[in-house]
Amino acid sequence: MNNRRFARTAGWLALPCLVAAGLLAWYVTREPATPFEQEQAGARFEPALVSRGEYVARLSDCVACHSLAGKAPFAGGLEMATPLGAIHATNITPDKQTGIGTYSLADFDRAVRHGVAPGGRRLYPAMPYPSYVKLSDDDIKALYAFFMQGIKPANQPNIPSDIPWPLNMRWPIALWNGVFAPTATYAAKPNQDALWNRGAYIVQGPGHCGSCHTPRGLAFNEKALDESGAPFLAGALLDGWYAPSLRQDPNTGLGRWTEPQIVQFLKTGRNAHAVVYGSMTEAFNNSTQFMQDEDLAAIARYLKSLPGDPQRDGAPWQYQAVAAVQDAPGAHTYATRCASCHGLDGKGQPEWMPPLAGATSALAKESASAINITLNGSQRVVAAGVPDAYRMPAFREQLSDAEIADVLTYVRSTWGNNGGTVDANAVGKLRGHTDPASSSPIILHMR
Repeated sequence: MNNRRFARTAGWLALPCLVAAGLLAWYVTREPATPFEQEQAGARFEPALVSRGEYVARLSDCVACHSLAGKAPFAGGLEMATPLGAIHATNITPDKQTGIGTYSLADFDRAVRHGVAPGGRRLYPAMPYPSYVKLSDDDIKALYAFFMQGIKPANQPNIPSDIPWPLNMRWPIALWNGVFAPTATYAAKPNQDALWNRGAYIVQGPGHCGSCHTPRGLAFNEKALDESGAPFLAGALLDGWYAPSLRQDPNTGLGRWTEPQIVQFLKTGRNAHAVVYGSMTEAFNNSTQFMQDEDLAAIARYLKSLPGDPQRDGAPWQYQAVAAVQDAPGAHTYATRCASCHGLDGKGQPEWMPPLAGATSALAKESASAINITLNGSQRVVAAGVPDAYRMPAFREQLSDAEIADVLTYVRSTWGNNGGTVDANAVGKLRGHTDPASSSPIILHMR
């Protein structure tokens, strides 16, 4: 009797389990709907659409991840560290064996806006599809036209990830997407003007600024994807750099920057406050400097509308003069190694040598950027085709961990700076897994 009852109970339980398993299998392999299902593969596009797609590719900074110096444009290969292991950017040239040459427009749309490759294979969210989903249908079609007709095919096989099994299984990404990835394109806010909406579209969508500048949660999700969330663009630590706040925080953000200064920074790579460095150098070299002036103005208008957080950021920074000679630890190193460019007064030589007095890296509690650039120097900034004559040199061979910690502590506690002390152990940690910046940046002339 008991055996029959157990069998009957097990049978009743098996049915809903099988249904649940079937639904899960469907959910994690389904291909999202796209408005381009009826588009014919292999279609030819007008040159104007291809040219428009090239501009969208600039807006989207596709170069940064999918191109390597000395390799064919967009042939992939860039190694990207993740908490689970290394992954490598893929070949997105129109090569039919190793690239995306067999993709239909619908396939392309699903990959870019939803992170789903043909056959239902999920892409790692290192591909910023949670931002790209906001791209308009017109921009997706133009981008596809450019990748199919605007660049040359490159037969370069993709590199498998280093993520071990079972962590490399892709189907759980579908569940992650269901919780954290939006599914709708950008919708203009009727209470804002056209300039603000254009800026919001670029920042949230193709520009995917939140991928670096928004802090992430325990599931590695961006904590906010637009201005409705206070963490949006509030600053984040990423891959050995601290991407600062892009909100109106007066110390660690853009509170002291005017709209024209934001435009100048994105167009020329420098202004009175800063010079591009770290990961932003790549974004400038191949993306922001190519943006149209009206789009840069739109970005500036949108960013200046994002309120700061006085409780997080503290009282606004004010310059405090110091005596010419200091006996604090690190002061002598600063005077002999740094002052020739940045000045004994910390004011630099704008707009060529950036000031350290009031610099975000000297005010932020996170010291990663200050350590990284001191250890490894800066990449070459190339504006309008002209390489920058001034680069921050790497000091990893000239200064010990303790000396770097001391000089950065001095910088971060002088002239009114209040970023805090730097620990020699933190310097040693970054020394161990970072490399000197290359003086030969990737500068891609697409066509």
